Amino acid sequence: MSENEAVGATGGLQPVTEGEWAGWSTWQSDAFEQRAGPFYEKLEADGSRVAAFRAEGRHMNGAGFMHGGCLMTFADSAIFTIASAEMADSHGVTMNLSGDFLDAAREGQLMEARGEVTRGGGKTIYVRGLVTADKQPVLSFTGIIRKVGPRKS
Repeated sequence: MSENEAVGATGGLQPVTEGEWAGWSTWQSDAFEQRAGPFYEKLEADGSRVAAFRAEGRHMNGAGFMHGGCLMTFADSAIFTIASAEMADSHGVTMNLSGDFLDAAREGQLMEARGEVTRGGGKTIYVRGLVTADKQPVLSFTGIIRKVGPRKS
């Protein structure tokens, strides 16, 4: 069974029921971040959200460490996971994303992003977080999301 079959074919956020990611959800789409990942997310017992993926060879740079662009793509996706309660049924765009690289990530490591909304409640949402590789910090990040309406044709 392919991963797409495991998460369903209806689109949107779909639960994963088998394999390493059972109990998590993933977006069923061809969006860039899913081709870069795929990235998974779940709601923790304390009400916070965590995003994760497993580092693969295709995520590594020429030196054998995770490419910085991959880490930033993951952080960009994670700000929306972290802010999902603030986003509700809204769409949003990243207005700003910055990160500080703290250490190298390697193939096979479990990549996780956790964080918090530092300000929300309106059209602009501020998020900060930390990406870890096997629980070791590799990237601290901040991001700003702007809620937007549906695209007009």
